[in-house]
Amino acid sequence: MLKIIVSGCNGHMGQSVIGLCSGMDEVEVCAGFNRTPVAKNGFPVFSDPMECPLEADAVIDFSNPANLDGLLRLSRERGVPVVLCTTGYSDAQLAAIDEAAAGCKLFKSGNMSLGINLMMKLARQAAAVLGDNFDVEILERHHNRKLDAPSGTALMLADAVAAGLPHGSEYVYERHSVRQKRRREEIGISSMRGGTIVGEHEVMFAGPDEVFTLEHRALSREVFASGAIAAAKFMATVKEPGMYDMDDLLGSL
Repeated sequence: MLKIIVSGCNGHMGQSVIGLCSGMDEVEVCAGFNRTPVAKNGFPVFSDPMECPLEADAVIDFSNPANLDGLLRLSRERGVPVVLCTTGYSDAQLAAIDEAAAGCKLFKSGNMSLGINLMMKLARQAAAVLGDNFDVEILERHHNRKLDAPSGTALMLADAVAAGLPHGSEYVYERHSVRQKRRREEIGISSMRGGTIVGEHEVMFAGPDEVFTLEHRALSREVFASGAIAAAKFMATVKEPGMYDMDDLLGSL
């Protein structure tokens, strides 16, 4: 049986992962990490990952960037694979993740949805086909509790578009202070926060006399929890340290 530790276990996404795992015969959540170590699901909860004496096949992290150092230390010193689903990392933290991957088994994705990852591939292809003749704008909507903006998924979509364009790109996050004609290199990224929106992303290609749009809506958090569990199962089979992502997971299915 696959034994999983859930980091951020008392949060909304952590509870979604735990709920899905409870209905699986082949997966068991054996422990949790949480800044406030309150045990409410029948397994022990620790505020410091290094205080956990239990062995696990993988850690799923849906918590906060502030918890990164402890997770990387756990992976480095005990060899536990970590699935990093948290977004909002600083540039320094992203560099630390890349450095740690030389000796750790890490899986990182800004979005665990299969549909979103397909959307990224389509966005890259559309950018390559439409090229210089279309302007690109990305809009993301999330619930009013989300801390980071733009979302990690919006940045992933922007990166996918930039990779397909035949010219250089510049991300523009707001326009109210910019009084100038839109430049070809711009990829606009806008954020909206409100209510209980799980996650909505739209990539708009606006060209001469036509608009082409890619859109994805997550209807529940379970779509991300399910992807995270699939990633944990995949990482439990990985033999070599390194940085893994959704392309590796999809290629293994």
